[in-house]
Amino acid sequence: MMMNEMMGDRMRSMQGMDMDMMQRCMETLTAAEQACVMCADGDAEAGMAMCASMCMNCADVSSAMMRMMLRPSGFEMQSMMAMMQATMTMMTACAEECEKHADMHEHCKLCAQACRTAAEAMDDMMASMRAAMSMG
Repeated sequence: MMMNEMMGDRMRSMQGMDMDMMQRCMETLTAAEQACVMCADGDAEAGMAMCASMCMNCADVSSAMMRMMLRPSGFEMQSMMAMMQATMTMMTACAEECEKHADMHEHCKLCAQACRTAAEAMDDMMASMRAAMSMG
């Protein structure tokens, strides 16, 4: 079952939101969180403390962002956009750190890709949100 089907009418309260885009964000955040946790574990084995710490921070931020998206009754456009921007910043920083090691470690390559994909999805979502705000 698709996330937007499960959330049903509860999400309808978020005026002007593209539910397919919201679902894509949540799916990419989940994928990034998982990739970051796996990368941090691999980094710890390889003695790469900075990369491991960045990945764990990114996993935590991803999880928090997704949980905010799952609470439509507490949705407030400006705070959601600020959190999305912070998450995108963390995703970008994590991707940049992992890309330094991507040639040597597959887990870093996969983590960087997942972070970039999630940041793109959130950037698209923010553009949609801005458009909805300008119409409202």
